[in-house]
Amino acid sequence: MDTKGFPTSADIYLELDGKKVAVVQSYTAKATKSSRSVEAFGESEPVATIEGQKKYTLELTRLYATDDAVADGINFHELRDFSLVICKPDRKVIYSGCEWSTIHEEGQLNAMVAEKITVVASKRIETQA
Repeated sequence: MDTKGFPTSADIYLELDGKKVAVVQSYTAKATKSSRSVEAFGESEPVATIEGQKKYTLELTRLYATDDAVADGINFHELRDFSLVICKPDRKVIYSGCEWSTIHEEGQLNAMVAEKITVVASKRIETQA
C-alpha cells in the first residue's frame, strides 16, 4: 500500500473468483436506502421509520486488466458477480455481488483506452487491515 496513506490504483481492484482481474485508478461510491415512514391514523407525524434495502452504486474510472486476465481473455462486458476491493490504510472495503450497469469507453490513436464503468453492488463489508 502507498506509504502516504492514500489508496493508489494498486489498492483499488476488481476481483473475480478470488483473482485480481483489473486495477482501478479511481472510484466514487454512493449508498442509498429505501427507508419509509410508518403513519398512524390521527397522528400528525410518522410514528416510526422502517429501514429499507441498501443499494451501492459505484463509478469506476480507468480500469486496466491484469496481465493474467488479459491472457485469460477478459472482457469487461462479460463480467458477472465480481467484487470491488478498496484497500485503505486502516481497513479494507469490499463491495461484492457486483454487476455493471453502464460501460463508457473512449479511445484515441496512440493513447490508452480509458473506461468508465458504473457498478451496482449487493453488499458492502469492512475488515480491519
